[in-house]
Order: sequence, then structure tokens, then C-alpha cells
Amino acid sequence: MDKSMMGDIDAMPEEDKMRMSTMIDQLQVRDSLRMYNSLVERCFVDCVDTFRRKSLDKQEESCIRRCAEKFLKHSMRVGMRFAELNQGTATPDTQLISTTQN
Repeated sequence: MDKSMMGDIDAMPEEDKMRMSTMIDQLQVRDSLRMYNSLVERCFVDCVDTFRRKSLDKQEESCIRRCAEKFLKHSMRVGMRFAELNQGTATPDTQLISTTQN
């Protein structure tokens, strides 16, 4: 977060800080649920072919496991990139991206 923004937050009344904190918490919960729902939907569509049984067969289970691992690794990587950019610590890939965009 921008340091000038942090100064503005510190100057806010306590009641407004609490409201803002509650809003941020709600947004984080909403985003987590969206990510989870997206993961479930994507992996289900990609991996489950038939409804022959109540449970998944070994191939479907394996596919879902790989899909979920990829999805979570990707999400973590994107989150790390956002954090790096937010802190101003660009890695070689982000430096390359920013120079190609200019």
C-alpha cells in the first residue's frame, strides 16, 4: 500500500478504521469464495466426464488433484507478483514485462 495512503488511514477516526477493516475482511472473504468456486467449477468441467457412479474414478481423482494444484500454484504466483509490484520490488520477469509495455 502507498505510504501516503497509510498516513491518511492513520488520521482517520477509530470508527472509520473499524468500518474499513470490516469492509476489507468482507472483500477478502468474497474473493476467497470466488476463487474456490472458480477452482471447483473449472476442475469439475475439465475432469469429470460421466456420472456413472456416486464417487470419482481414479482417473478423475488424479485429474482433479493436478488441476487444483495448478490452480492454487498459479493463484499464489499471481498474488506474489501483485505484492512485489505493490512493494516496488520487481523481479527479472516483471522488469521485462514493464520494459516491453513501455
